[in-house]
Amino acid sequence: MSAKRPNILFFFTDDQRFDTIRALGNDEIQTPNLDALAAQGTTFTRAHIPGGTSGAVCMPSRAMLHTGRTLFHLQGEGQEIPDDHITMGEAFRAAGYDTFATGKWHNERAAFARSFSHGSEIFFGGMADHWNVPAYDFDPTGRYEATCPVVSTPMENNEVQYRKCDHIRAGKHSTDLFVDATIDFIENQPPERPFFAYVSLMAPHDPRTMPRQFLEMYDAASVRLPENFAPEHLFNTGALRIRDELLAAFPREPDEIRCHIAEYYAMVSHLDDGLGRLTGVLHDLQLLDETIIVFAGDNGLALGQHGLMGKQSLYDHSVRVPLIFAGPGINAEVKDDDLVYLLDIFPTLCELADIPVPATVEGHSLVSALSEIQLDVDPEVAEQVGPTIAKRSREFLYLAYHGTIRGLTDGYHKLIEYAGGETQLFDLIADPCETENIAAGNRSKVATMRTRMVELRDVWQDRDHPLGAEFWEQRKDI
Repeated sequence: MSAKRPNILFFFTDDQRFDTIRALGNDEIQTPNLDALAAQGTTFTRAHIPGGTSGAVCMPSRAMLHTGRTLFHLQGEGQEIPDDHITMGEAFRAAGYDTFATGKWHNERAAFARSFSHGSEIFFGGMADHWNVPAYDFDPTGRYEATCPVVSTPMENNEVQYRKCDHIRAGKHSTDLFVDATIDFIENQPPERPFFAYVSLMAPHDPRTMPRQFLEMYDAASVRLPENFAPEHLFNTGALRIRDELLAAFPREPDEIRCHIAEYYAMVSHLDDGLGRLTGVLHDLQLLDETIIVFAGDNGLALGQHGLMGKQSLYDHSVRVPLIFAGPGINAEVKDDDLVYLLDIFPTLCELADIPVPATVEGHSLVSALSEIQLDVDPEVAEQVGPTIAKRSREFLYLAYHGTIRGLTDGYHKLIEYAGGETQLFDLIADPCETENIAAGNRSKVATMRTRMVELRDVWQDRDHPLGAEFWEQRKDI
């Protein structure tokens, strides 16, 4: 590796679940470039988000990613990132990196402006038509004030509305739009300066559309239903009729769910192709050996599991996400079962680049797991879960959704508590699809995990947040 600090290429996807990479066990999906990346680096197979304080889970998730802060230490639900919460881009920019961003930014303009010195095809928002993205060119003033007029219902009236953008590349898919913008940045980057490139896709978030050749890779009629498919959820989670859940009929129909899954896989295969184009450019420019690549997703998605469609739950399909690190100094072909959060990426990259971790960051650096394989684990556990488990940086993960659900996992069991009074306990080793609630027959385990959950509730200052106060007022029995 050269004397300069490593480049960083951060490839971040929207709504991509943890089990959507062929090399990690899904034999239905085609992801050759993600498979190659996993072989070249270290995959954290139990990476999580803590949950979310908004139905738009990606908004707090991305605020946690960019600040390294925990869920209830954000400002609000992550709509904005205040000046005193130092962002990842800001830290790298202060350390002399050229910082570039393209794609989705869901945490308002001011934080974006102070984080990035370069940018292109910037989308401020949560979701949009993939083929007509309302985007901005980079604005060095940071204001991003331009709007584009549109008549959204021309068959009904001539009402002019204004989109927040300064252009739309009609007919170009969002994934290709953002990948091409990044390629242009990298190809014109001065070789002596390290770069931090944040590539934030809108895929595979709905509306799930993609170039037809990727859709044709999958036959919806033959796609397997998930083992935990259900026509409806067993009880009210507090989020059963929000937007995501209305994307499929009630009760869930197997053929409709198979179509959703096929389109989801097609979007992942398309973004996998985009990743391959990016790594190909790095290879051609002889930058691959001096670039750390991070691949991650902002949250998962149910798509028929447990009778749900969205990400507004604490099941693994909603809170577990893909996370791969590859590049100079990082172990290859490692699958690490450590319990980690996405908010750990920020301090990890700081340590890998030898730059200071801002005092406002609360995540844990994962560098020790990336640089050596640690096998000091119970032999029985290693036999069950796999021989590449690292020593755990956390014993438990605290999980929360809105004012309705709270949970805790140690990687072997998961406790989920609902504001309506329901309790679930799952054995994640024997029952990874979380289909059998064993709470009634394991009261001692429930009590032990509840005790630890309450301790972490207070560490996370959950009750100081209005939604936390709402949940715990309803569950005084815990």
